[in-house]
Amino acid sequence: MKQIIILYVLISCWVYALPLGIESAIKKSGISKNDISIYIKEAGNEHQVLASLNASKTRTPASVIKVLSTYAAVLKLGFDYRWPTQFYTTGALQNGVLYGDLLVKGFGDPTLASKDLESIVADIKAKGIQKITGNIVIDRSYFDVGSKDNSGFDQHTFSPYNAMPDAMMFNERVSTICVTPNKNDVRKKYVDGSYKIRNKLQRVNKPCRGRYSWPAVKIDKSKVVPEVLLQGKISKRCGKRDICKVITKPYKSFYYALRDVLKQSGVEVAGTMRLNKISPNANILFTHYSKSLEKIVSKTAKKSNNLYARHLLLYLGAKVYGAPATADKGRRAVEYILRSKGALSRGVLKVDNGSGLSRSAKMSAKILADMYDNAYDRYGQRWMDTLSIAGIDGTIKKRFRGTVVKNRAWMKTGTLKRVKNIGGYVKSKLGRLYTVVILVNTNQGRWKAVKLQDDIITWLVRHKGSGIKKVVKTKKVVKTKKVAKKASTNKSLWSMKTKIPREQKKHLSSSFEKYYVQAGVFSSVPNKAYLLRIERLGLQYKVRHSNRYKVLIGAYKDKKSAKTALAKVRKHINAGAFVVKL
Repeated sequence: MKQIIILYVLISCWVYALPLGIESAIKKSGISKNDISIYIKEAGNEHQVLASLNASKTRTPASVIKVLSTYAAVLKLGFDYRWPTQFYTTGALQNGVLYGDLLVKGFGDPTLASKDLESIVADIKAKGIQKITGNIVIDRSYFDVGSKDNSGFDQHTFSPYNAMPDAMMFNERVSTICVTPNKNDVRKKYVDGSYKIRNKLQRVNKPCRGRYSWPAVKIDKSKVVPEVLLQGKISKRCGKRDICKVITKPYKSFYYALRDVLKQSGVEVAGTMRLNKISPNANILFTHYSKSLEKIVSKTAKKSNNLYARHLLLYLGAKVYGAPATADKGRRAVEYILRSKGALSRGVLKVDNGSGLSRSAKMSAKILADMYDNAYDRYGQRWMDTLSIAGIDGTIKKRFRGTVVKNRAWMKTGTLKRVKNIGGYVKSKLGRLYTVVILVNTNQGRWKAVKLQDDIITWLVRHKGSGIKKVVKTKKVVKTKKVAKKASTNKSLWSMKTKIPREQKKHLSSSFEKYYVQAGVFSSVPNKAYLLRIERLGLQYKVRHSNRYKVLIGAYKDKKSAKTALAKVRKHINAGAFVVKL
């Protein structure tokens, strides 16, 4: 009975402590611990926790929540999926004349832009169409999103980051006006009759800086055709200025741009634009496809593109629960996909619109970290590279440039008023990869939060210890020498002064030089037939079990040898296989 009581006390007192380096960074920041959530662990290993602080506390995630939609899209559709836009005709085609309509069905491709029109028109002409006697009919019914142009999240109503989704998206709903004061030129970048420009700019002979460096812009959407008023004084010495605003409907912009390129290519359109659902009797002409989903989710994460994130969520809603897509279907779809793949742990999760441009979206650091672990287990480096790479690209290109973190962190950031968050992966100089989530919701200043996150990530890159588990809080009821010794041992461990024996160091060093091909990850032991396929290829393998069963082929002494095996594995076993360094 005595032993049971002592064991109960020990278990009830287990907590995660913080390494001294992280404790020091928090103290230096001046931010209250109540405003900070931290969860850092060895990637893909459920038990090797390095630091945990308020990990299950619900926070406002801002844009870090985008990765839930990007990862759910990869799980549901695959990296190589391409978004369709379908073109149809009605009526007969005789001697180059289409006696009917050209119909376009949008499925919400967020990448569709002016640069795609040349190939689209080429495909239309390749079908023998030289003249269209009817209309250009657009079907945007795949999304049920209303008619709002912008989210109204803040006072920057017409800014591109506030753009709302549409099944017939075009140029990300952004209209671009080019102002070139030194040439006295103001024009639309693309032909678009859905809005007007009123130029009241006054050119002055002043230096191109301050109040004379940029035109004042006022947008009036109360009129049938929205009007953009350019006013104020601008220097004659200024070069080209691109004004990018959410002004009009994307399907209208698409219509005018398509009609213009058709005209330039010698294809005459007699009718106008119509909005309507496509009849089942319409004839499919061709399907235009977007870039790969891998590029779309990469832009979503690296550039923190709100519109792309909204479209991913909506599209998944339609794929899982059927068209038309709605925000509610999208939220449920993202959660369903992630939970069905074991990528979500317990806790409060409110996805809202998927972009993070929300005060109602909520999640914890642990939920996000568990999702990152699941993604790493399944896709490894390929998934990591969809995130911003420190000092290289995306939202942390400048943040870690010229630091020890450069090329050692793959992260998604999130920023709102009183919110500064970051999450992803960090690789130490020893080659250990960590899953890292640091959420700071504070009124103490975002710059302090950035400094704290940078200090922790820099410390982690230089960290030479292994994953730290739990420590024991001593209590009066526990008086045995055995317990006191355990507490002392943990204190030594957390001081980061524990010496690693020479033989252990030698073993760790050699392990970092081995490359494997990760052929698959399973929730249960892989079946014999699967393993036999690997054997028949003449490849050696092992099955490693932590929280899942990983099939690793190798080891190989260098990456080149591993890639040779990878090509064979992708061809015969799993197209999503990848090389890992262990």
